[in-house]
Amino acid sequence: MITLRDLGNDDQLLLVKYLNDPEVIRYLSSKIPNPYTVDDANWWIETGSKDHAIVKAVEFNGVFCGVIGAYTQVFEYAHSAEVGYWIAKPYWGKRIATQALQLFTADIFNQTSISRLFNPVSAPNIASMRVLEKAGYQLEGVLRRSVCKAGDCYDEHVFARLKPNEGLG
Repeated sequence: MITLRDLGNDDQLLLVKYLNDPEVIRYLSSKIPNPYTVDDANWWIETGSKDHAIVKAVEFNGVFCGVIGAYTQVFEYAHSAEVGYWIAKPYWGKRIATQALQLFTADIFNQTSISRLFNPVSAPNIASMRVLEKAGYQLEGVLRRSVCKAGDCYDEHVFARLKPNEGLG
């Protein structure tokens, strides 16, 4: 069973363990410190996850296994948020990311004024593209060679989902 909850201090050690796995962080933002320390986890739980963001821990059968968040935009883009997520490697292949994204998307649309969620995915990250598609997100376009990490440049595939029946004034 998948549940979403607020991050807590009890998540520190697993955050450190999971975010030091090169396969987990492979396509995540390089703003995530590497190596990832307990101090980094403390900062994220107490400060970083609350800065222009709605962030939840993902649990599978009561065990913390990942993070999902919506990072709000400003000014004329305030109706939109970038969604991001990661799941620890031992939990891959169990549809956890898809289910968490479906739950999280519904919560965001039901509990906030956000009417558009989007996610730019690096071209090699096929698994994440499948998660987005299964969660009802649609490909909006491809940004050519828009992201470079560890010496490699990739196209980004931008997926988005709109709040149902949402009109703009």
